Amino acid sequence: MDIQQLVRSLKTQNDSKIVMLVADGLGGLPVEPGGPTELEAANTPNLDALAKKGTLGSMIPIKPGITPGSGPGHLGLFGYDPVRFLIGRGALEATGVGFALGPNDVAIRCNFCSLDADGNITDRRAERIPTEQSAPLAVKLREVKIPGVEVFVEPVKEHRFVVVLRGEGLGGNVADTDPQRTGVPPLQPVASDDASQRTVEVAQQFVAQAQKLLADQPKANGLTMRGFSVKPDIPTYQDVYGVRAAAIAVYPMYRGLAQLVGMEIVGQPATLSEEIDVLAEAFDQYDFFFVHFKYTDSRGEDGDFPAKVKMIEEFDSIVPRVTALSPTVLVVTADHSTPAKFASHSWHSVPTLLAADTCRPDPCQAYSETEALRGGLGQFEAVYLMPLTLAHAGRIGKFGA
Repeated sequence: MDIQQLVRSLKTQNDSKIVMLVADGLGGLPVEPGGPTELEAANTPNLDALAKKGTLGSMIPIKPGITPGSGPGHLGLFGYDPVRFLIGRGALEATGVGFALGPNDVAIRCNFCSLDADGNITDRRAERIPTEQSAPLAVKLREVKIPGVEVFVEPVKEHRFVVVLRGEGLGGNVADTDPQRTGVPPLQPVASDDASQRTVEVAQQFVAQAQKLLADQPKANGLTMRGFSVKPDIPTYQDVYGVRAAAIAVYPMYRGLAQLVGMEIVGQPATLSEEIDVLAEAFDQYDFFFVHFKYTDSRGEDGDFPAKVKMIEEFDSIVPRVTALSPTVLVVTADHSTPAKFASHSWHSVPTLLAADTCRPDPCQAYSETEALRGGLGQFEAVYLMPLTLAHAGRIGKFGA
């Protein structure tokens, strides 16, 4: 019996309210030896005050040394073993924009990118082309026609869009075509099993036609494909934890993941402040709230230390509005670390704060990576965050006589 099965057998009901604030990619590293991380450099009086009242810990997103993608990182936060429950990014993005995946579908999260005259990538995100410019390009790609396969293309946000291939004999085990660096061409799709070989052939046809349609674009004249995936089979939050769960997020991928685990998507916020407006409006209707903030991760991926610090300070500024709602348990955490020093995700643990009247005091005086290492929660894997949270909310009964 794994931890999720155990929690399912012990779940109880009450009127407690749980809020999980997730600052995507929050964890960082010093740029210079002895310097602060982004979180430690930021002015975070509200999070620091909360840390003095709650309990801190250092959370491992997957397993020690494993760098998570956003999907697995969030699955761990939600208490699902990300090694057991594999959900591809394509399925997350497609679900997030409201596309109902069927049994013969393969979903692919795609990025517009910039290519030079030799076909090499000069910018992996097409200079983060704004949505109002990228969405018409995604719609234009609906002109792609492939015999024997239905092709759906949906805009997402900024440089992102989704392609869904529908047809018999399509598998989802195909490697990404993003080489994760510039100065080289996009990779060719490669199948990892025989069942996905036809998907490779279809993907190659899509890319060839798409390149022609995008050839005259100044920024988004190419594309990469990531997260080939089929619709997953996964138990819901209600089944496992017995809570009515709501998700509040700006970016479609995170709404998609929340939907796949049975959360209800609430509101259509465009900013962090609007997300907290939605939280306040819906507070009486649900037991659990997942609130997602993206831009700590984005600025880390840009390698922009000062900009990530500013995003952390913006995140800190909304904490009083959340605490004013008096949640039974408030969790502040991240799905993974995105140090500006790396300009990418990393395997480092993330500082996690749990605030409730049932917290055992620890010596931590601030919310930071360094303080979290000496916090009362210790170092733990992400799949144990939900059991800890539910226990503090009085939603887990005693095990055994």
